[in-house]
Amino acid sequence: MINSLLVAVAVVIHHEALNFLFWLGRHVNVRRNVGVLIGVFGALVAHVIEIWMFAVGYLFMYHSPFFGTLEGNFDGSLMDSAYFSFTTYTSLGVGDIEPHGALRFTAGLEALTGLVLITWTASFLFLKMQRHWKRGPDQ
Repeated sequence: MINSLLVAVAVVIHHEALNFLFWLGRHVNVRRNVGVLIGVFGALVAHVIEIWMFAVGYLFMYHSPFFGTLEGNFDGSLMDSAYFSFTTYTSLGVGDIEPHGALRFTAGLEALTGLVLITWTASFLFLKMQRHWKRGPDQ
């Protein structure tokens, strides 16, 4: 149930962020390079929010007796949960923190969610840049 909620909220956050960036691009008249930069930074903010949301989920599940544990270079803090979440979401997978029990499934879902949302962002930014390239260099 918690896993489904984490994934669903991450997808909704990402959808709303990209939808807002699309709306912003249509209603705010800025030079094309500024529009692309707004898109990149906006998408990064969305990713960071999603990663921290997963980190809070890990922290809750770690301190609960029902979901397993995180072992290795992990002290049970929010910062360590965020570090694990960043490396999992981006599929970096440093490996100095290892999930056990049900947290293994959460980590796998986060990696899959991160992959999908990162590629969604790449597609969004490609289309945004393609639209600007068609308009010309100074528009």
